[in-house]
Formats: sequence, structure tokens, C-alpha cells
Amino acid sequence: MAKEPINFNLSEVAEGGVQIKLNRALKEVAANILNPNTEAKKKRKVTLTITVSPNDKRDAADTVIEVKTSLAPEVGVASTMLLGMDSKGQPHVNELKSGVRGQEYIDTETGEIKTDTGEKVDDIEKAEKVVDLQKRKEN
Repeated sequence: MAKEPINFNLSEVAEGGVQIKLNRALKEVAANILNPNTEAKKKRKVTLTITVSPNDKRDAADTVIEVKTSLAPEVGVASTMLLGMDSKGQPHVNELKSGVRGQEYIDTETGEIKTDTGEKVDDIEKAEKVVDLQKRKEN
């Protein structure tokens, strides 16, 4: 059998170091594909870059082989923020939990009634002084 003119087998270069790097990259790609928080059909990429630096005599060259992955990013998580200012001019931001601004809801885990931002209605009512306008008399 004739000797091949190019004898640079990637699985044998650097005592198998390139193959180890390639296997590690493929493992990252597989984990990214199996992650339910990424888009299933998004393409992933493994890139092998071989950089060749010849010497002045052109009879030898240093090579560096890099293995890089390009993975699918995790998908975003959507939510709605409620924005407003208090009487002191301080901005407030809360997540809308009820689905509709100003609507209370029943927390299915605890059975408690909560505001649109998830605060317990009972706690709010206990903390605030409720003024009964029908009992209030003006002089």
C-alpha cells in the first residue's frame, strides 16, 4: 500500500488531544439540544480551526487546532411589569401576576386572595387604616 502524502490524522494529532476537544464540544452541543429551555430546531455548530505558522525555511510549521461551539441561547421568559410612582415621586415596579391590572386573584397553591402584584389582600387590609366614610361626620 502506498504511503499517503498527507499524514496528519486529526484523531492522532497531539496524542489524541484534538479528538478529546472535539468530543467535549459534541457533548456540549448534545446537552444544549437536550435542554428544554432552548429552541429545538435552532442549528448548533462545531468549528475546528487549524492555524498554520510556517518557519522562515518553510520546512516546518507550528499548528494550533481550536475547537469552538456555537450553541442555541436559552429562550426568553415573558412577563408584564406594572410601573408607577408613589406620592414621594419614587418609581415602583411590580410583576403583574393576576393577568389584568387591578384584578385580584386566588393563589392556587395557598388559596389566599392576592392583589394583581401578588401581595396578600389580608396583609394589606391589616396594615392600612380603613376609613368608613359613612360613619364620618363633618362639623
